[in-house]
Amino acid sequence: MGSIKTYGIKEGDVFVIMNPLGDIYPTEVSPDQGLYRDDTRFLSRLELRVEGMIPHLLSSTVKEDNVLFTADLTNPCLNKSCCRIEKDTIHIFRSRFIHGHVLHERIRLKNYNNQDVKLKLEIFFDADYFDIFQLRGVKRKKKGECLPVDVQNSRVVFSYRGADRVTRYTTINFSPQPEHLREKEAVFQVSLPPHGEYEIFISIAIGYGSDYAVLDYDRSFDITTNRIKSIICSTVQVHTSNEQFNDFLNRSRADICTLVTETPYGLYPYAGIPWYSTTFGRDGIITALECMWIAPDIARGVLRFLAAHQADSVDPDNDAEPGKIPHEIRKGEMARTGEVPFAHYYGSVDATPLFVILTGEYFRRTGDLETVVELWDNIRRALRWIKDYGDLDQDGFVEYQRHTEKGLVNQGWKDSHDSVFHSDGTLAKGPVALVEVQGFVYQAWNNANKLARIIGDDETVRMAQSMLRRLKSNFQRAFWSKKIGMYALALDGQNRPCEVRTSNAGYTLFTGIATKKAAKRIARTLLSDEFFTGWGIRTLSKQEVRYNPMSYHNGSVWPHDNALIALGLSRYGFKKEVLQILTGLFDASLFVELHRLPELFCGFERRPGEGPTLYPVACQPQAWASAAVFLILQAALGLSFESETNSIIFRNPTLPYYIDAVEIHNLTMLDSSVDLFLERYKDDVVVKVIKKEGDVNIVIYK
Repeated sequence: MGSIKTYGIKEGDVFVIMNPLGDIYPTEVSPDQGLYRDDTRFLSRLELRVEGMIPHLLSSTVKEDNVLFTADLTNPCLNKSCCRIEKDTIHIFRSRFIHGHVLHERIRLKNYNNQDVKLKLEIFFDADYFDIFQLRGVKRKKKGECLPVDVQNSRVVFSYRGADRVTRYTTINFSPQPEHLREKEAVFQVSLPPHGEYEIFISIAIGYGSDYAVLDYDRSFDITTNRIKSIICSTVQVHTSNEQFNDFLNRSRADICTLVTETPYGLYPYAGIPWYSTTFGRDGIITALECMWIAPDIARGVLRFLAAHQADSVDPDNDAEPGKIPHEIRKGEMARTGEVPFAHYYGSVDATPLFVILTGEYFRRTGDLETVVELWDNIRRALRWIKDYGDLDQDGFVEYQRHTEKGLVNQGWKDSHDSVFHSDGTLAKGPVALVEVQGFVYQAWNNANKLARIIGDDETVRMAQSMLRRLKSNFQRAFWSKKIGMYALALDGQNRPCEVRTSNAGYTLFTGIATKKAAKRIARTLLSDEFFTGWGIRTLSKQEVRYNPMSYHNGSVWPHDNALIALGLSRYGFKKEVLQILTGLFDASLFVELHRLPELFCGFERRPGEGPTLYPVACQPQAWASAAVFLILQAALGLSFESETNSIIFRNPTLPYYIDAVEIHNLTMLDSSVDLFLERYKDDVVVKVIKKEGDVNIVIYK
């Protein structure tokens, strides 16, 4: 089964997936098309027809700020009883955006014939209220019921009473009033003089009531555009000498700003469209880490949200234990009825140490001690989970094993059922201790140690120091494999190493748990042909028995995976390898639609004159893929922060050959801000201060 091109736009909790014509028409190869809120498809059909025929596509796109979808269409040849309308003489322009919980659309027709034209315009619509998990193939055990459709003069209201006893509504308004309006069809009789125009406005409100006050198209568009502008303007501005790289940066920034959603606790980046448009613990934390230097406010929102949803009791049905950070929170019908366990699901082994890591990195970037103090009880609870619950067999390592049959078998970031295995391909039996998780735990204790010293929590300092000493020495002994020349993927339930070459080992550089000798071996291996495709580092060596470049986790290329590895390479001094990764992903962005890196792409080797092979059901945009370029650029520049001394630090800054200069504007540190100009001279980069407010220090190590 192949895939077809689609476009998506999002605002808040609402997103829409449509084909290039602007139609919503789910098919076997594109089942995700629709208008969604809270994991529910509120609109499953929206088709435009001219005299019963499909318009011809001229072009379509999503604007750079991700607010507006536009499609330029034209008519096929229309042989009417009264006249013949030649093809390509009626221009049909569709524009669409989301404001609040309302999808707005304008359809404009213009007649380029030298005679009057009359034609019938039909709009077909429907609402199936499918749950997102239903669309992903999960069989329903119980369903709700669709209620009678309410048809009024210019309005149609669909409604559905779910098995969760929640009634959901879809209210479609037309202006002007159609000549005919039925349960699933609106008909307009359009008369156009030569060069005349005709406009139709459609608003589709979705939610839990049918009487929403809907603003008009223009006012709603202004509000939505201004919101995105304000988020973008609040971030650090980065501009380079390479316009194509700027397009890559700008689209990535716009994607992050689109996926960021207001919550009562601050901004939170939803994971991705269409399948993961909700809060994920791991995804939100890694996205916040990736764009920390350009948008630290995202980290604060992520931390406060996750702290508010931290588990406080043992709940096997949801893989929850006291102090554990959530993996996934869903609001759809199937989650609310328990058909899937993801209403408040905690089956993630790494989100909890990552939560502690993010707190430390946020303080290093901002010096916001007030937020750290606010979160300190949550940090202590997370550390207790690592120590008391995470180490299932008390061997000094953090492991996972699901407690519910509905939950995830594997609970690291590679959570496919077949992603953890031995060299002969045999799947590992739990409890499983992943290599990267031990690194996350190591960095978590390091960050907790530093924060505890600042706060004056001597008990946590002593505990952190004890755990660090034990972990690092035990880790080297248990995980290093002479057989494969790198750290093993995992230890299984019998503490046998899974001696498989994976990208997971690269995370030991990111977290600092790797020895220098091991880091050198890992860097060489990950950038060899065994792993590096030309576009990026594969998740799995092509020498391994389960290698498949078309698999989700066993041979594909993930941008966020590459970004975390790149930062680790930078910290160990492997800048040439960082630039190799940056160049591969930048080159990939030149081939993909809208310069938008997808969630992942296939791990085939790069072929001359061709782009990367796309993974058919990858999310686009995906938060941690969109944020990847900012972390890799940070790695290349050796950029870090030290709030205790109000310092912005560059360690051996480097730039690739295709970027001569980088401008950084509004880079803040505590109460200070700077504008910087970085210029490449062969293999060196000079950092110049253009503007400075406050007493921030710019420190450069070479």
